[in-house]
Amino acid sequence: MEAASALSNQSCTWNGPERGRRRTGGGLRIQRGFGVDTMCPSIINLQVSQAGTSSYRSESLQMKIFCCCSRKEESEKFLTGVDEALILKKKSEDVIPYMNERCLFLVGMMGSGKTTVGKILSEVLGYSFFDSDKLVEKAVGMYSVAQIFKERSEAFFRDNESKALRDLSLMRRLVVATGGGAVIRPINWSYMKRGITVWLDVPLEALARRIAAVGTESRPLLHNETGDPYTKALIRLSTLSEERGDAYANADARVCLQHIASKQGHGDVSALTPTAIAIEALVKIESFLSKDTAVERLTYF
Repeated sequence: MEAASALSNQSCTWNGPERGRRRTGGGLRIQRGFGVDTMCPSIINLQVSQAGTSSYRSESLQMKIFCCCSRKEESEKFLTGVDEALILKKKSEDVIPYMNERCLFLVGMMGSGKTTVGKILSEVLGYSFFDSDKLVEKAVGMYSVAQIFKERSEAFFRDNESKALRDLSLMRRLVVATGGGAVIRPINWSYMKRGITVWLDVPLEALARRIAAVGTESRPLLHNETGDPYTKALIRLSTLSEERGDAYANADARVCLQHIASKQGHGDVSALTPTAIAIEALVKIESFLSKDTAVERLTYF
């Protein structure tokens, strides 16, 4: 994936006094923006009001400029996005020779960003992307995991999840976002370990905020809890973390978002971009694979 800066189409429309007609006002709106990743565009509005007699002997002009973000902030975000894109491309080039077309399986708690980061990684590595939950939904003919849990059972879902992971593990050049509970069955690890496993480790408080923001209806293990969305999400996530923590630790590489945030000087992991997380994932993957290759060479000699 090549890093590139893109300048959005500029538009300028004028609505104002027409020649020979009496009008009381006019407006000029200019939209200008460019972005990388999730950067919001800058919007500049210029509103011009005119007042006067029919002979236009006296006029007053008022101009108001509103900017959603300063030029400096916009420039810094843009440069950060470009830098991250370049780093991502370079790091993927470092990692690809070690991959040997092996699949990449992302594990982690619900809401940890496996799908978002997985799509970025698949694009930069030239892999295909799959979401194991979506494959299960399609296989059983239901529209959501929540529906499967409700109308069938969690065990039914887990059985089909294992089948999906088995089939995926037999393929090459895939990035797979797994369900949060995929790690609880040892058989799933036997499938995923045919490729490379990466754990996206996100602080529970950040996960709870993310889930609360979008609602818990699509999260069958949270939907029946009582209380406000954030509290019930945090309580349930804490329990699940205790149950699955050791299982997640089986992953070949761990991407700790708190560590990334600290390195970048952020007090909250929510300030991290998905690209920054993907870069760290590639760094960890390269570290694991280079060590693995070194061990193989030592064993060979």
